[in-house]
Amino acid sequence: MSTSPFSAPDVAAVVLAAGRGTRFRSDLVKVLHRAAGRTLVRHVLEALRPLGLGQVVVVVGPDAHDVRAEIEDSGLPVHIAVQEQPLGTGHAVQQAVPVLDPGIRRVLVLPGDTPLLTGGVLAGLVEASDAPSTLAMLTTRLADPSGYGRVLRSGDGTVAGIVEHADASDEQRAIDEVNAGMYVVPADTLADALARLDDDNAQGEVYLTDVVALAVDAGCRVVAVDAPADAVAGVNDRRQLAEVSAVLRRRHLDHLMVDVGVTVVDPATTHVDVDVEVGVDSTLLPGTILEAGTRIGRGCVVGPHTHLTRCVVGDGATVHSTRGTDAVVGASASVGPFAHLRAGTVLGAGGRIGAYVETKNARVGDGSKIPHLSYVGDAVIGSGVNVACGVVTVNYDGQDKHVTTIDDDAFVGCDTMLVAPVTIGAGAYVAAGSVITDDVPAGALAIARARQVVKEGWVDRRRTRRSGDGDDEPPR
Repeated sequence: MSTSPFSAPDVAAVVLAAGRGTRFRSDLVKVLHRAAGRTLVRHVLEALRPLGLGQVVVVVGPDAHDVRAEIEDSGLPVHIAVQEQPLGTGHAVQQAVPVLDPGIRRVLVLPGDTPLLTGGVLAGLVEASDAPSTLAMLTTRLADPSGYGRVLRSGDGTVAGIVEHADASDEQRAIDEVNAGMYVVPADTLADALARLDDDNAQGEVYLTDVVALAVDAGCRVVAVDAPADAVAGVNDRRQLAEVSAVLRRRHLDHLMVDVGVTVVDPATTHVDVDVEVGVDSTLLPGTILEAGTRIGRGCVVGPHTHLTRCVVGDGATVHSTRGTDAVVGASASVGPFAHLRAGTVLGAGGRIGAYVETKNARVGDGSKIPHLSYVGDAVIGSGVNVACGVVTVNYDGQDKHVTTIDDDAFVGCDTMLVAPVTIGAGAYVAAGSVITDDVPAGALAIARARQVVKEGWVDRRRTRRSGDGDDEPPR
């Protein structure tokens, strides 16, 4: 694991990620639901990343192939333990113990559904446990502690144990200090306590919380570390998912505004995922949504009402009222309004994709322009090209897609159909209204349309016939 200012190589983290999340009413495992662009479990793993831990173990359910894939994608050297049956949090940790490395002295246990966790909060917990025979646990105080385990204290104020809500008396339920479900326990103490757990409780499950009382009985000192409620909040349903997503987005916007130097005109209507990067002096206008790894350069203007997913926008570019996915916008380029950049679009520096233009798998060179009302798909366009209004690359023949190539400095006139595969040579011109089916040589003019016919006096003759008994002359 990479070095960092904080390092705890004798600590292993055990992340509990085996729960199905029945209150989500979803076929998707709870920890794979996304909050501000990341899965719940990825948020937890990212909070662990800077701690310099000796080992990370994630406990998953059986057949959790999608969870495994998400964990592997994190880039952390994570070990997997499997909880075959959902018999409680204590049972889940029991599955992780055989996976722990021999050199592990302390074990950090935490749930996989707490996306608001930060490395700083966890570092404070780990530091509090750095003494012989010390168990450190995170607690917080809630105005409404319903559903949470209550922290029980002795007469001298030390932590004596935890009682789950379902097992608590009315007096105990009045306690507002709750267990956040995160502990650092000496490895030997944890192993001994886990071996003594049973399921004698209202839920018929093996509670991890019972480890605290067992540790106290074994002479362990328990240190409660107070944490902000919004740092340890778990996610048990979709309403809570929306709430934590809003907190994460606001945190990230604050970071962009304060630490980076980004102008966010209306944070309430601007949704930016936590892994999105925005450069200094850029401006995000109202209604902007930036998702899933989008990178915005310096001095850009994005919005209003722009939605970008996995897009890269170069320095000084403007993207107005646009939908983009897997697209690249070059430096000082201009896009929109009302453009649609589909996957594979690459717009060069200083280029323009204008109003009501749709592009797909199209490379548009530096300084080239597609100003309005066009479809450009499966195309390679050079630099300095002007694609006028109403141009369509006819790329699909009913079975296969074909490529249109437009070389440097060419001009394609309005309302032109380019029937691929076809190449327009460098500097060539295509007359408006053409249907181009053959290559156009460099420097040539292509005209592919029917010759205009004018019938003088046709309107008067038509009116005369309509006023009499004769049939109208058909237009021709």
